[in-house]
Amino acid sequence: MITAYLLATLVGLSLGLMGGGGSILTVPILVYVIGMEAKLAVASSLVVVGATSLIGSISHFRAGNLNIKTGTIFGSVAMFGAFVTARFFAKYLSGTTQLILFAIIMLLASYYMLKKKKVIEGQMEETVHLPILKIAGLGLVVGIVTGLVGVGGGFLIVPALHLMARVPMKQAVGTSLVIIAANSFSGYLGYMNQVHLDWNFIGMFILFTAIGIIIGSWLVKFVPADKLKKAFGVFLIIMGLFILYKERAKMGIAYLPTQIGRTLA
Repeated sequence: MITAYLLATLVGLSLGLMGGGGSILTVPILVYVIGMEAKLAVASSLVVVGATSLIGSISHFRAGNLNIKTGTIFGSVAMFGAFVTARFFAKYLSGTTQLILFAIIMLLASYYMLKKKKVIEGQMEETVHLPILKIAGLGLVVGIVTGLVGVGGGFLIVPALHLMARVPMKQAVGTSLVIIAANSFSGYLGYMNQVHLDWNFIGMFILFTAIGIIIGSWLVKFVPADKLKKAFGVFLIIMGLFILYKERAKMGIAYLPTQIGRTLA
């Protein structure tokens, strides 16, 4: 259990430094370290990441790093998508299917984090006003992903706000935390009648993630963003492949090499 709480600090560090990544770390910790059933881990992750993101957003609010208009539009639609998906669709997916989708999302996130982008100097610090429907569409996609696999959406929200809505990076991170909090809680409401959470454990987990996000929010001033993104991108690849490896038996491919060998023989 101590190991889980120490790892919870890493969840907070990720949120504080990157404005995302909480659920991508929390779900594997709950499933493979704690031994929690996948669907319960998804619901628990939403509560943990939602509460931690809300705590982390306080410092960004004080620093003026929130884009209220864009965040309200994006977050409102994302909340709707998260609740509807979790309430009416997630129950039809097995825990294994959710973990596999989760791993695929991790690998896709790692691709975009490691992908080199050609950016004109100063271009990304200019806010571009996107049509409301486009912002809402981006929010809906993030909400659906949240409801299905318990990802708060930071690794989708930050790039969407920064690269597509052209919100300055600091604002994208701060606004992302608020959206993640609202999105996560909305997604959890959809799971309320499906699972029963261990609130004592979750409370302790949130405490350690809160410590991590406070440290991360302080460290972000000293850590080069590019190096951090590359390191985390590699970590996502490792974790994504690890989950697929752990779930291979349930996917029916655990003994595929052996079966192929027997066929050829």
